[in-house]
Amino acid sequence: MHVVIVGGGVIGLGIAWRSLSRGIEVTVVDPEPASKASRVAAGMLTPVTEANYGEDALLRLGIESRDRYPSFVAELEEVSGRDTAYRRDGVLQVALDSDDLAVLDELRRFQESLGLAAEALTGRECRRREPMLAPSARGGLFAPDDGSVDPRRLSAALLAAVDRLGGTLVRDRAAEVLTDRDRAVGVRLAGGDTVHADQVVLAAGPWSHELKGLPPDAVPPVRPVKGQVVRLRGPFPLLGSTVRGLVRGSSVYLVPRADGELVIGATQEEMGYDTTVTAGGVWELLRDAHELVPGVTELAFAEVTAGLRPGSPDNAPVLGPSALPGLLLATGHYRNGILLTPVTADAMADVIATGEPPEVIRPFAPGRFRD
Repeated sequence: MHVVIVGGGVIGLGIAWRSLSRGIEVTVVDPEPASKASRVAAGMLTPVTEANYGEDALLRLGIESRDRYPSFVAELEEVSGRDTAYRRDGVLQVALDSDDLAVLDELRRFQESLGLAAEALTGRECRRREPMLAPSARGGLFAPDDGSVDPRRLSAALLAAVDRLGGTLVRDRAAEVLTDRDRAVGVRLAGGDTVHADQVVLAAGPWSHELKGLPPDAVPPVRPVKGQVVRLRGPFPLLGSTVRGLVRGSSVYLVPRADGELVIGATQEEMGYDTTVTAGGVWELLRDAHELVPGVTELAFAEVTAGLRPGSPDNAPVLGPSALPGLLLATGHYRNGILLTPVTADAMADVIATGEPPEVIRPFAPGRFRD
């Protein structure tokens, strides 16, 4: 069996690696693999910290994927010979004022109703855990099983694993899906060449709906959602673990790396395909980060970037066989692409090999939008 995967971000590369591990021939088509949202993302693995009302199925999927991360990265690091900087050391969510604390208290009750592991902390207990927090922090929640990974290292490891297992990487853009007797049989590249395959996986993030040749009911309903991210650097880590803050109603997260890098994010902007870094976006992130952790102002600027998340109508991924036989969809992960990489890679490799979606992804089938 041969599968062509359109899209070389962490989702496409993860599916490629897991498929190669099953003995399936794989071609990944992407002009600049691991260069879009996968490069910009901070890498939070926070299904409990970011649990939302009305997203129970997505929460269960996120927890399932988070819990697969230890074995997923252990296997990946062994195959690739590269470190992913995976950490499962908990995530601290902090409220800056009394209104923010009321929001966290409501979230705590919601988490408890679902049986999720989260510990309520006083402001003093938060500062004991993270001494660099502002004295004004009123309280927080600690999710011990959440964590983080470095998406850039994860992407590099996946690229190396795909290469070592004999995958083919075509650095060109897939322009059109090829069909024969109403079945997807490959793709035509922007350069004019064709890649034929038994199945096609569309994992091109917010560009997934732009592939020509798709029948209307097979086009994934995804849109780009802009996110700006700031990277700072110091001589040592400013924080011990990931901190997500509520600052007078605004949300900001700070993800530390062992080498002293601190990732601060992220804006959420409906701006089409614009990836301009703006003064306003950077100011908002630094303002809220400084309110939460004043010491960030002592760090050096390392990088400011903007990426595009693939959002779907219900903020959940679109996974599984499409209305076009032979075409599988793996897109629409929105803010959870890094978190959902293991479960998406495993499940989509199952679909490629067996033709049947596993139970874990059935709530996210493309057909839920057809009506």
